[in-house]
Amino acid sequence: MSHQPGPGDESPAPPLKGLVGTSVAMQEVSATTRRVAASNASVLLLGETGTGKELVARAIHELSARGSGPFVRVNCGALSESLLESELFGHVRGAFTGAVANRAGRFEAAHTGTIFLDEINSTTPKLQVKLLRVLQEREFERVGDTETVRVDTRVIAASNRDLLDEVARERFREDLYYRLNVVPIVLPPLRSRRGDIPLLVTHFLGHYNRENDRGVVRVASAAAEALARYHWPGNVRELQNVVERCVVMAPGDEITLDLLPPTIRGDRAQAPSLPGRGGDLDSLARDLVEQGMATAAPDDDTLFDRVVSRVERELIAQMLGACGGVQLKAAARLGINRNTLRKKLLEHGLDEGGDG
Repeated sequence: MSHQPGPGDESPAPPLKGLVGTSVAMQEVSATTRRVAASNASVLLLGETGTGKELVARAIHELSARGSGPFVRVNCGALSESLLESELFGHVRGAFTGAVANRAGRFEAAHTGTIFLDEINSTTPKLQVKLLRVLQEREFERVGDTETVRVDTRVIAASNRDLLDEVARERFREDLYYRLNVVPIVLPPLRSRRGDIPLLVTHFLGHYNRENDRGVVRVASAAAEALARYHWPGNVRELQNVVERCVVMAPGDEITLDLLPPTIRGDRAQAPSLPGRGGDLDSLARDLVEQGMATAAPDDDTLFDRVVSRVERELIAQMLGACGGVQLKAAARLGINRNTLRKKLLEHGLDEGGDG
């Protein structure tokens, strides 16, 4: 007996602009995005770096009743506390050195529209208090001012860390978390939706062929297999960069295995040599774990964090040295942006090197 469609039947949500994929996880992201767009609810986007959180934020804005209003993005991890406070809330003349005129902040700029707070996990407790007030009362004061500013701005926030874990570690306010987490949307890592890789490759090939006036239209089977089995720590953004590189470098109309980076081809990447150790980062990690286990108290639950921090510090220092102190190059090889690299240099007390 054939099934007649009923009112309760739902077909898969059509794809959103820029979000490519037919996996179950991406269909769920699309459906949730469309449902929440019709509301004014705060949305919390969760996922690893490069999974497409900004694309979802823009889609929510464009599909909402606020779509004709401004969409303002702020990378909370790229600025210090004082600069971020001024960036978000504005300041008045004389509020601090260099404040030579009144300046509206990003919340005011996003009035009647949407503000997207990326890397909100990077905000300090002081800023979290002000953000909580904006979410609750829709008002704030500019830096150095006593006059209250009221705004009608929808807030979409994103984090590449587990905010509940940050709450448990007392690095993120619990009340702010629940204010933001009205509707959570989790963006899956690329490694968990490998079936979408061919679609993404085709999408990026079309884009970069048009942008560079090229005609790379095929992917050799060996290259396709390598792309399918790679673990993609940089997610869709990393795949996008790889496809762009291949389009630019391909001598013909095909992406062949030799055009892919060594790590994707399956060649074991040589980690930077570490002074005085003569080994790679794996051996460094083992050494640090052994040292930590030897000195840690039985109930020490910070060992993992300390080991990760030390390994991260060594990797950044060596990569910056290998790139001649050029931050842009080192950041690209590390798979992060330059602002994130600068923040990491400050966190680890490392010399910032060059700025090229």
